[in-house]
Amino acid sequence: MSLLDIRGLTTAFQTERGEITAVEDISFSLEEGEILGIVGESGSGKSVTALTVMGLLPSPPARIASGSVRFAGQELVGLSDRQMQRIRGPGIAMIFQEPMTSLNPVFRIGEQIMETIRAHERLSPRALRDRAVRMLEKVGIPSPARRMDDYPHQLSGGQRQRVMIAMALACNPRLLIADEPTTALDVTIQAQILDLLMDLRDEFGMAIMIITHNMGVVAETADRVMVMYAGRVVEQAPVETLFDAPLHPYTRGLLDCVPSLSAEKPRLVAIPGSLPEPSRRPSGCRFRPRCGLAVPACAAAIPPLDPQGPAHHVACIRATAEVPA
Repeated sequence: MSLLDIRGLTTAFQTERGEITAVEDISFSLEEGEILGIVGESGSGKSVTALTVMGLLPSPPARIASGSVRFAGQELVGLSDRQMQRIRGPGIAMIFQEPMTSLNPVFRIGEQIMETIRAHERLSPRALRDRAVRMLEKVGIPSPARRMDDYPHQLSGGQRQRVMIAMALACNPRLLIADEPTTALDVTIQAQILDLLMDLRDEFGMAIMIITHNMGVVAETADRVMVMYAGRVVEQAPVETLFDAPLHPYTRGLLDCVPSLSAEKPRLVAIPGSLPEPSRRPSGCRFRPRCGLAVPACAAAIPPLDPQGPAHHVACIRATAEVPA
């Protein structure tokens, strides 16, 4: 049994223009100890997928229109907020995209970590503080006992991200969702954060869902990759397969945008056009207006996510076609 199993999930939002779908009919699973990378442009539905799993989308305007989200065999769709609160923390934890919007600026970081632990476990004040100090030490914060009394603004960007990781791991979750964990950090700190996540995965044995638009991050960390576009999954594959033999034109486009130190690329190739608005998505394949391989049949229907090899699934009727020169 998979740790996380999502089937046919559709999340919709009520707007002034009517109801729109942010993610539509997505299915994937995540095993114990596995790292799944979810990639795509901003607006592809990556963060909405994570927030749906966590039960953190405001309702209304958001609602799960259809589908199933099962965690450790338990169905999460339809649970009350009180029931979900028992799962968040010891079951599923999340590192949010921007630490300064997640950390309360008027509370010391130690108190914020202890509050997370206090919500799920009954510990003495001394044991509570010791646990928080150990978590700060675990994520590489120097002089953790002293830094417990610091406010968020007294920490660097990398240290604030480490505090967020400490908060997420404080209750030893089975699944960690990391939403753009290295955004706005310089490359040296990015590498340190990614190494930290890998080390913590090995130590705690937790599964990780890492959401990013950075293909380099995926290559360094993920076991398996899921590519999203305009609210749908367009390709899933083991990381080596996806980078060696991408089949969907969108995946190829994302990889062509990545600089290479070995390949002789005179210039990077940009994907033409932009992501369609949720209320104005094209008929058939969502990527069709930007695709160099599009044919009239692409407008007829949304292509299903079909197997193209071992553990490799692609939603494209021209998945095996060559990229035009």
